[in-house]
Amino acid sequence: MRKTSSFLVSAVVALAASFAAAAPASAAVAPGDYVAIGDSYASGVGDLTTPYLPESGACKRSPNSYPRTFAKNHPTLTLQDVTCSGATVADVRANQLGALSGKTTLVTITVGGNDVGFESMANNCLLGTDQACQDATNLGAYYARTKLTEDLTALYTDVRQRAPKAQIYVLGYPRLVAQGTGSCGAVTLNDFRRQQMLHANDHLVAGIKDAVDRTGVNFVEMRLPFEGHEACGPDSWINGVDPSHVSEIFHPTNTGHRAFAFMLELERGIR
Repeated sequence: MRKTSSFLVSAVVALAASFAAAAPASAAVAPGDYVAIGDSYASGVGDLTTPYLPESGACKRSPNSYPRTFAKNHPTLTLQDVTCSGATVADVRANQLGALSGKTTLVTITVGGNDVGFESMANNCLLGTDQACQDATNLGAYYARTKLTEDLTALYTDVRQRAPKAQIYVLGYPRLVAQGTGSCGAVTLNDFRRQQMLHANDHLVAGIKDAVDRTGVNFVEMRLPFEGHEACGPDSWINGVDPSHVSEIFHPTNTGHRAFAFMLELERGIR
């Protein structure tokens, strides 16, 4: 896998300094099917600017998710959005891969957070003791570097076999919380709990990257563009703790989802 180029670093620095809604100039996209698979980060959970699409039900697909934003910019593609909030790797393999075929020319994937216990970690770190937070995050970190890597390797291999002509992009997760003591909303995490969450977060991304390296698919790093824009910080692109929007806690805002789409465009354009 190609290492991050100096061009990418410069572009991300510019993005962090002043995020623009317009997508960068990108490489041409071959006509065909674009299949978006994955969990809530792919379906667009967290965007509070627009209601979820009614037909998506519990999958909570947003019209402003990164797959739909990308597809709007590339009308030669026919989007099949089968993403679903709460999906695990097993759910994706059981319920989403049927959308793939020999006509598929692009696949994007974000999944793995639910497998390592995202909800359990959030609940324990927000509402439990320091020990409960540590136990949940350490377990998630261990799972990410062992079982998750194996499961994702099998998933990416399956995607390649079902869509042999497709470019496959795996978009990772940003770091969720800012360091320090800034307000998270209704509940504010202490520094120890933030460090535990970031520890698990980094191991999750490392587990995903291990699977990417094993299978040769493309990886889109999302931690760098979100640097300085984590939840509980002064300029957050990730929702904090709002009891009226429980499912959106620690999910990207509309700006955050646009950043995902921007990075997908950028990563494709420099290849």
